[in-house]
Amino acid sequence: MLALGKSLTKALAARTLAPQVCSSFATGPRQYDGTFYEFRTYCVKPSKMNEFLENIKKNIHLQTAHSELVGSWSIEFGGRIDKVFHIWKYDNFAQQTEVRKALANDKEWREQLLIPILGLTDKQESEITYLVPWCKLEKPPKDGVYELVTFQMKPGGPALWGDAFRRAINAHVDLGYSKLVGVFHTEYGALNRVSATLIFFSASAKYSVFMFFGGTRMRIAEQLGDTSLMRIPELWQLFGKVSIT
Repeated sequence: MLALGKSLTKALAARTLAPQVCSSFATGPRQYDGTFYEFRTYCVKPSKMNEFLENIKKNIHLQTAHSELVGSWSIEFGGRIDKVFHIWKYDNFAQQTEVRKALANDKEWREQLLIPILGLTDKQESEITYLVPWCKLEKPPKDGVYELVTFQMKPGGPALWGDAFRRAINAHVDLGYSKLVGVFHTEYGALNRVSATLIFFSASAKYSVFMFFGGTRMRIAEQLGDTSLMRIPELWQLFGKVSIT
């Protein structure tokens, strides 16, 4: 589950989707719209978490001057704690290359953001993802608690599990406890992985989430059948605002 981190900028343009030939979950639209999202995860040294977050709050503008930050979160529950998670939006790989060149020549960014971060983290992980065709990145109407659920799917691609996954997510959201922010399919990084980001608005969101899952996980399992090998839910907090353009 996710606790909101501070510093989220604008990001996300509406996607024009072409008709899908195989599965409603196929990532084919990237042939027409090259927009992708980089998931960047920082595993922070436990004793350095506060220092890391303060540095991000103070200096992230040095990076958002070059690229769009969709959101920045710190982990609350689930998996390894002391993690910070960013989603960066790029129009295409050419733009990402230009951003990296610009950052490499930005002395202030290197000295105030990059070098301090390297000293505060154990490791970084990066995945290149695409929004699935049937999902737009949505701006939440209000703040709440975010959940990132990672599904490790069986090999075979969207043609095997795409429709079942969509039904499972819809069954999860239709009960009204949460709003779907985005569904991402990993293209580079851990293959056969799908990540769904949801937000819960209840004042007792953390408790509602646990009660909610108790009643709906069986429905998700039924929809997915034997196509999913593993589900990993994490609760995160946002430290800023998710902004969509």
